[in-house]
This record gives sequence, structure tokens and C-alpha cells, in this order.
Amino acid sequence: MGFRQRHAIPDLGVGVGLRSPHVAHVLRARPAMDWFEIISENYFADGGVQRANLERAVASYPLVPHGVSLSIGGADPIDEDHLARLRALAARIRAPWCSDHLCWTGYAGVDVHDLLPIPFNRATLDHVVERVRRVQGELGVPFALENASSYMEYEASTMAEQEFLAELAERADCGILLDVNNVFVSAYNHGFDAEAYIDAIPADRVVQIHLAGHTDKGLYLLDTHSDHVRSEVIDLYRRALRRCGSVSTLVEWDESIPSWEVLSNEAALARSVRDETLGSASKEAAWRASI
Repeated sequence: MGFRQRHAIPDLGVGVGLRSPHVAHVLRARPAMDWFEIISENYFADGGVQRANLERAVASYPLVPHGVSLSIGGADPIDEDHLARLRALAARIRAPWCSDHLCWTGYAGVDVHDLLPIPFNRATLDHVVERVRRVQGELGVPFALENASSYMEYEASTMAEQEFLAELAERADCGILLDVNNVFVSAYNHGFDAEAYIDAIPADRVVQIHLAGHTDKGLYLLDTHSDHVRSEVIDLYRRALRRCGSVSTLVEWDESIPSWEVLSNEAALARSVRDETLGSASKEAAWRASI
């Protein structure tokens, strides 16, 4: 039995991030949207407007917390307060899972507020596996790690990123948040095969997929979440869906955030691609079973 089946991970459909420019509209109008992702750390504080908004939102939509500063790949000890607040948040909103990034975000107590890459080798793998096991054991809900976009590589790396992530998920028994845009961006920046990356990820451990826009800087791509999802990323998304099946999808748009209409249309596009691809995959599976 796969990870999603063992943990009864639901397929929430297609959602978007719950970001401040749209919060008032979402809480007032209750627009059609399958689910919302929230940035975990934005809701760690007790009381206040954020907590009130959270209570109103969870009454109408499924919410999934996505973190940006757990620093699972870092050298500092796991922040006990951070972990306790994340556990409380997940329980408060009845989260089906929560996630963070495969990266490090600081050292010696200094947070650099960035998602920094880690060296992909056996020593790092052993280190991160133990940290993920601990986090997953304490959260009370399934935990997933997202592949981050990157712009540099380490000479100390001896494994491909997808090999590292796949073995990490198996050994730590955690889920994967497969960011298809990040795969595309990193593949362009480092010259690896994005399709081979998708094909190497254990499909049963993918609990969520991210889509986003990026910025072409010429010599490299920058993961800005500031534009429409590019057609090449949509093609990779189709490939991921054919492998993983019905998996919750999230459209990220965090910079130059557009109107709600533009954002919801972007989610609708992803939904149409998803429905078409999964429908075709189901027909192909039925045909193969009949011969």
C-alpha cells in the first residue's frame, strides 16, 4: 500500500494560495475554489486578525499549511517552538498534511529568509532522513517535502536531486510535494532532463503538485511566482499527472499578485488540464486492461 493510501491523503482538486490581497474577497464572497494553501508561519501567532481570518476560512474551505523556514536540511537543531506551533496549526485547521522545502534557511540562529540548496550526497541524506523522521513523528499529520528551485550546485554532490529526494522519501517515510515549475527551472539552470526527473519520483509519495510562473533572465530562470504558468511547465504537469494520478494541485502566484479573476482563471486552466489528462489516463488504463 502506497503512502497516499496508508495515510488516506485526499485529492482536494485545484487550489490557490490564500494571499492578503484576496483574503477579504474570499471571506466575504466565498468564491468557487477547491482549496487554499496557507503559509504556515503567517499563522503561528496567537490571536489577532490572522487567527480570526483563519477560523473563517477553514469554515468554508480545506486549508493546507506550507512552510518556508523549518530548515530541514540545516545544521542547527530543529526549532522546538516552530515545530510545536506547526503541530498546533495543523490540528487547528484539521490539515490533511503539511509541507516545507528540502533546503536550509539559516545557520547559528540567523534566518536568511531564503530557500538555500543542500549538497546531494550520502552524508546529507542520512542527516536529513533523521530530521524528517522526527518532524513527521511529532506533527500528528503526514509531512511532505518540496523540491526547491536552485541556482547553484555543490562540488560535494554525488547524487542527482531526484535520486536524493526519492530515497529520502522512502527512508524517512514522508510525502513529496512535487513542484513542477521548480523542476523546470532547475533543469534549465543546471542542464538536466526535467522529464527524467519527473519519471524518477515515486508516484505514490506525491501528495501535492505545485504550478507557478517564473521569470526568464536569459542565462538562467528565476522562480518568482509572478506570472502565468508557462506551456512547458503545463506539459511537465501532464506528465506528472499521468504518473501520479489524482493529486491535489496548487497554483502559486506570490509576486505581482493579479486580480482574483485572473488567479481563478489560472486555477481553472490547471483544472481543465488535470481533468483532460486524468480522463485520458483512465481511458488508456481501461484499454490496456481489456487487451
